[in-house]
Amino acid sequence: MNDLLNLAMKAHGGLERWKQVRNMQAKVTLNGTLWRIKGRPDGLSGVVMRLNTKQPDLTITPFPKPGTAGHFTPSRVWIEDANGTVVSELKNPRDSFAGAVLTTKWNELQELYFASYAFWNYFTAPFLLVLPGVEVEEIETHNEDGETWRQLSVIFPPGIPTHSARQTFYFNDKGLLQRLDYATDVAGGVAAHYCFDHVTFDGIVVPTFRRVVKRKPEGPIIHGPTAVLIVISDVSLS
Repeated sequence: MNDLLNLAMKAHGGLERWKQVRNMQAKVTLNGTLWRIKGRPDGLSGVVMRLNTKQPDLTITPFPKPGTAGHFTPSRVWIEDANGTVVSELKNPRDSFAGAVLTTKWNELQELYFASYAFWNYFTAPFLLVLPGVEVEEIETHNEDGETWRQLSVIFPPGIPTHSARQTFYFNDKGLLQRLDYATDVAGGVAAHYCFDHVTFDGIVVPTFRRVVKRKPEGPIIHGPTAVLIVISDVSLS
C-alpha cells in the first residue's frame, strides 16, 4: 500500500476500524457564495446526513424543507414526504449538468445530487482511496503557511461519483488531511478545500470545520470569498 495513504488512514482511525463502520450520521450546516450563485441562497442548515460507508448512498433530512427527505444514489436522486411517498425524482442526475457553467442555476434535485455525492466523498476520505480502481501516487511536498504537507495525487475511476477524476490530497506530518484540490465538474469551479478541527468520533477522525475557496493556477484565493463553509457535528457510527 502507498506509504502516505497508509499513514493517512492510521491518522484518521485506521482501516481496520473503518471496515467495522457501515453507516455514519452527522449534523451538517453549509452555505457560501457557491450556493448563492446557484440560486440556493439558504444553503443547508442543521440537516442530518446519513450515509452508507461502503457504497455511495446518502440521505439528507430534512430536504428541501421540513417534512421531506432527500435520497441519493449515483443513478438517481429523489425526495420523499413524511409518508415515504416520492414527490420528485431525477434519474441519471449527473447528466442534467451537461453544458453547465459556474453561473448555471440548480434546481432542488441538482442541489441534492451535488451535496450528497460531495459529502459521501468528504465523510469517507481518506478510506475511499483504497477502493478498487482508485490510483494514488505521492508527489512532491508542498509548503504552506509555514508547514510542509505531503501530497497524494489521486485519479478516481468513472464508477465513483466525485468532483473530478483528478484530485490532490494534502496531509500534515501526522497524516491528517489539511486540504484537497479539485475541479467541480458539475458546478463549473476550481477549488481548494481546507480542513480544520479534526475530532475523533468512536475511533474515526473527522475534520469538523471546512472552508472551500476558489483556486487559480497560482494558488488558492485564501483572502477571497468563501465558496462553501461547512460545519459538522454530532457524528455517530454504526
